[in-house]
Amino acid sequence: MQIIAKILPYAEIIVSIVLITAILLQQSGSGVGGALGGGDGSGFHHTRRGFEKFLFILSIVLGILFAVLAFLAILIKARY
Repeated sequence: MQIIAKILPYAEIIVSIVLITAILLQQSGSGVGGALGGGDGSGFHHTRRGFEKFLFILSIVLGILFAVLAFLAILIKARY
């Protein structure tokens, strides 16, 4: 358990950096007008394909992994 406690902070940092990178690489579907409540005229359905789908799934998996690592860190700190 001591080894996990020493490696866990580094794993969280690496996962968080990759998660931030994956989120920033995704293209947003709406522009500034959509963010402020205005419509930009793009009322069609968009299907993720290829690298965009990979980034989407990767960000979900990394988010879950980061939450699990954070919960594990809390449990380890409470125990020691």
